[in-house]
Amino acid sequence: MRPENHSFTHLISRSGRSVKDDDPDAVYRWTHVQGDVDYVAGVLSDLPLEAVVASALSAVETRPRCTPHGDGAVVILRGINLIEGAEPEDMISLRVWIEEDKIISVGIRPLGALDDILSMVDRNRAPVSTGDMLASIALRLVDRADPVIADLNEVLDEVEDGLDDIDIAKTRRTISDTRRVAIALRRYLFPQRDALTTLEVEAFDWISELAKGHLREAVDRLSRLCEELDMIRERCQVVQDHMLDIRAEAMNQQMLVLTVVAAFFLPISFLSGLLGINVGGMPLSQSDYGFWIICGLMVMIGVLEYVLFRKFKLF
Repeated sequence: MRPENHSFTHLISRSGRSVKDDDPDAVYRWTHVQGDVDYVAGVLSDLPLEAVVASALSAVETRPRCTPHGDGAVVILRGINLIEGAEPEDMISLRVWIEEDKIISVGIRPLGALDDILSMVDRNRAPVSTGDMLASIALRLVDRADPVIADLNEVLDEVEDGLDDIDIAKTRRTISDTRRVAIALRRYLFPQRDALTTLEVEAFDWISELAKGHLREAVDRLSRLCEELDMIRERCQVVQDHMLDIRAEAMNQQMLVLTVVAAFFLPISFLSGLLGINVGGMPLSQSDYGFWIICGLMVMIGVLEYVLFRKFKLF
């Protein structure tokens, strides 16, 4: 379903309050544009943005990155898709243009992290600078990614606890889905960490030490999440290897049974085949008791084989 098109603007004061345009205490302006690509492009064309910046904010496909441009930077972030019925790895992009006195954010689909920031603005507790605003958004994105990754760990914990009695087909699907989600999440979270690191180390004098500290916190938490995703992938591989070992052991047992059965009946089959050839001179062919003699001989061979197989522990 196409998201609703809308936009809003807040003027933030030094104390974190949302103020009016004529308030001398205003520090920066936050403008958010939400909607489809055409609507976003139309709204951005009315804002004082260079064409290259507007194009980056309204692009159809994006990946997390930070691109300094003049006195500002284009920052592309991704957030977990928590919309009901959606897959978490189908991450939602948030495009941001940030300068000292303004921050413009663009969303194609709704993102819960922005609702948290709006709640802060409504309570007059908004971040007091554009750098701190971006850091707050990044931290909220991490907050919403953390439970999803924790759920992946719990799924693996349950699988590992039941490795001795598992349904191979069902477990294989679970592990495959878990690994797929982990790979997809890492695909965006890892470059997102690099994007925030780039913004932190850029020599923008309008990024305060407080904002840099919050950015470092977001980077550290993203690094931890990326490490957990790497660990999840490795655990998935370990479980898959274990399932392969279980299947290989089962196949070996089946092959052993088939081999023992074939070896057991091989001498008897050879004897019956030899006596079944239609040539002259076959022993006992004229005897009234020939059939029973041959049957008794086969029974003796079978008993002898059984004793030998037990002795060599073949079954």
